[in-house]
This record gives sequence, structure tokens and C-alpha cells, in this order.
Amino acid sequence: MSPAPGRTLAGADTELARLTAACEAIAANLVEFDADPAKASLDAGPLTGRTQAAWAEATAAAAQLWSGYSTLRELTGRATDLRAGRHLDAAAFAELVLGPSVTLSVTAIPVAERTLLGPGQTTVRCTPAELLASMEAAYTVARSPVARAGAVWSRLIPASAAAAAALADARRQVTEAGAGAATLAAAEQALRAFTGTLESDPLGCREADLAAAEALAARAAAEATSAAGLLGSLRDRLAAAHGLAARITEARVTAGPAESAARAAFGTAEDGDGDPSLAADLTGLDALAAAGHWPLLGSRLAAWTATATRRLRALEDAQARNAAAVAERAELRGRLGAYRAKASRLGGAERPDLTDLADAAKSLLYTAPCDLAAARTAVERYQTAVASLTATTTDRGQR
Repeated sequence: MSPAPGRTLAGADTELARLTAACEAIAANLVEFDADPAKASLDAGPLTGRTQAAWAEATAAAAQLWSGYSTLRELTGRATDLRAGRHLDAAAFAELVLGPSVTLSVTAIPVAERTLLGPGQTTVRCTPAELLASMEAAYTVARSPVARAGAVWSRLIPASAAAAAALADARRQVTEAGAGAATLAAAEQALRAFTGTLESDPLGCREADLAAAEALAARAAAEATSAAGLLGSLRDRLAAAHGLAARITEARVTAGPAESAARAAFGTAEDGDGDPSLAADLTGLDALAAAGHWPLLGSRLAAWTATATRRLRALEDAQARNAAAVAERAELRGRLGAYRAKASRLGGAERPDLTDLADAAKSLLYTAPCDLAAARTAVERYQTAVASLTATTTDRGQR
């Protein structure tokens, strides 16, 4: 029997190849998603606040993904077997691949709500393509809190550990000096509250709370230093500030080439310049030390060090992001070249659709300023097209 109008055998073959390739990609991505350390932490819980709500939605979406994947894999398996049969029912094959062959739900209709001749249940169906589209949306819901929580944890867990170390140092100074205890207690309470929120509700965590705890710890240390008259410690800290200033200068020089390369490639770049006020402020701290204003120096030096540390981190992060962007462009260029070679080997180098996709990707990658996001999308489109060509070639070889 021939397929219904509008559903050709060739179209069904193309869609089956697409669905089969999608199944393979989904399986790999779901396994990788399940292995994500951030997901494991979210699964372990306990969670609160915004993270708890987002993870409840994500968990439901993940269940939908696995169920959809199982359905899609079973359907593509049946379709492949049907297509390979000796007596192909083209209409049944096309209906299975292109028609509303996926049962999403079956709901019983209460007797009180039925008509005499009406059905006893309502069945909701969709096409495999519609199922795949709904799975893509579910994957976005499932992946979003994992990516966001992972990013928060990777950034703020080391920062909170550094704050805890600073607090321990402040505690030692307060113990030795016998001063600053009240401020230290407030800092400890603030840091405990922050780390508790960071653990259970990373999506609701506020970096400003960590900064407040750091500021309190710095103030407690400054009070202890001032009260105890630890002039040597202040001199050491001032020397360390000069060392930090030198590191900032070095980081600015190191970040310059990456910034220049990114600006040349993309027309813009992460700011790799240092804070010019830091040098002037450090000169002011030297003047306070020379004049013997140690209590005032202690508090201002703590603030300067915190600002300088953040600036050094920003410089290093800017260099990393600029270098990563340039490296990604290079990787995309290499990937494009590899897939063009693959397309040529498969005999698709002269296909107008592939040529257009490759030319579009090349134009984006080799034009300055480069739109990296658009270039990434263009290369992925070409890669997908070549993958489809591979699937089609394999299918023809099997037939």
C-alpha cells in the first residue's frame, strides 16, 4: 500500500535517519548529564528555596526525557525492522515515522461524562518529530539548574574557602590581641549563613553576603591588629600588598596579548586593564605607615587587599575568557575543515546545500569581527548536515 498523500517513502526514510541519529545523541547526552557532579550534588540535597523549586521541575523534566528516549528508541527500532522487511508496507512505515504514532497519554472518561455512543477513554498522540521537540524543551528545563548551580558552586566554593581561611587568620589575631571579638563573631555568623545557603540553595545565593562576611572578618583582623599594636604584621601585610600590586601589573601584561587577539578577532574583548586607582591608594597606604597611623592603615589595607585581590581575579578571568574565545574560534575552524573533508570523502562536497552551509560558516569564522555565537551555530548546522549525509550513505549501503 502506498503512503498517504504528502507522506513519501523517501521522506519517511529521511525522517527515520534523523530520528535514529537523534536517539544516539540523546543517549550520549543523557548519560553525560546524569554523570555531572553538580547534578549529583543536587540529587543528594537537601535543597531549599529557589533551588528546591527549580530542581523539582528539572527532575520531572529528566523523567520525561528518559521516558521519551525509551519511546523514541523503541519506535525507531520498529521502523527500522519494518523498513528492512521483505514485504514493505510503505503506508504503515510512513505512518509510523511521520504520523501521530506516539501515544502520550490515555485517560479514562468517567461514566457520568460520557455520551451513549462516546468512547470510554481519551488518547493523546503526537508524531515522533513532536515528541523530539518536546524532549528538547524538557532537556533545557532539566539542564538549566544543573548548569547554573554548577557555575555558582565552582565560583563561590573556592571563594568561601578563602574567606574561611581569612576568618581563621582573623580569629588567631583576635585571640592573641584580646580585641575584635564582637566583630569576629558577626563575621563567623555571616559566613555560616552564607555557606549554608550556598550548599542548599545555590540559585538563591547572594555573593554580596560573602562580601559582607569578608568585610567583617577583615575588620575584626584590623581591630585586633590595631589593639595589639602588631606593627610588624602590618608591615608584612603592606609588603604583601606591594607583592599583590606587582602581580596585578604582571597579570595586566599577561592579559594584554589575549585581549588584543580577542579584540582583533571579535571587535570586543573582556576588560584586561588594571584599576589605576590601586597604585595611588597603595602610595597613600605607604604614607600612613610612614606617619605611624597604624590603626587607620590596618582597616584601609584590608579594604585595599580585598579590592586588589578581586581585581587580580578579574584580570586572570578576563585573560582566560579572551583566550578561550580565540581558542574556540580556532577549534571551530579546525572542525569545519575536518567536516568539509569528510563531506568530500562521502561525495557531498558539490552539493549546493552543503556548500552553502560550509561557505556561511567559513565566512563567519574568517571575517573580523567574528560573531562567535553565529559561527558556532553555523558550524553545528554544517556538522549536522554532514552527519545526515553519513546516515543517508550508510542507509543506502545497507539497502
